[in-house]
Amino acid sequence: MRIGARGWAGMGLAVLLCALFLSFCVRIVPADAPVPPVAVPPAAPAEGALLIPVEGVPPAALTDSFTQARASGARPHDALDIMAARGRAVLAAADGHIEKLFWSEDGGRTIYERSPDGRRIYYYAHLDSYAPGLREGLAVRRGDRIATVGSTGNADPAAPHLHFAVHAAEPDEPWYGGRPVNPYPLLAGSR
Repeated sequence: MRIGARGWAGMGLAVLLCALFLSFCVRIVPADAPVPPVAVPPAAPAEGALLIPVEGVPPAALTDSFTQARASGARPHDALDIMAARGRAVLAAADGHIEKLFWSEDGGRTIYERSPDGRRIYYYAHLDSYAPGLREGLAVRRGDRIATVGSTGNADPAAPHLHFAVHAAEPDEPWYGGRPVNPYPLLAGSR
């Protein structure tokens, strides 16, 4: 089999194209070379989306317990229980202000946060402690540390968690008012 000049030129061109492809598309670096960080801009939250209010909890770890009956069977849950280790940071799910710090027999140590427009109330219960400096009237931003997970109130001491509820309210309604809104769809899409 004899390869003519045209065949050698075609093979040479193919080798040259492969070399160019490798030089433009493949970067060979030593194994111990540092990898530069890649800056990823944060995604803007979707309209109505909330931050999962327990640090480090992924959306896949959430269970929709909104309609489940309580152990007593007397009332629906109207909230989500987000299981986490005692002392894990509880974060503000959205921008707002701390409307009420309250102790109740059922909820234990609680926080009521109201949205800037006054139409949403975020309820955090069974808290172990408040963040240092937290007080009524304090403005908080989505992601601010506001408390720690616990099991105060009627929560099982062996199962610390955050009881998280959302209520739709009128701006002039009291901190304990409003109508329950299922937080699961607002949290499950969180990133």
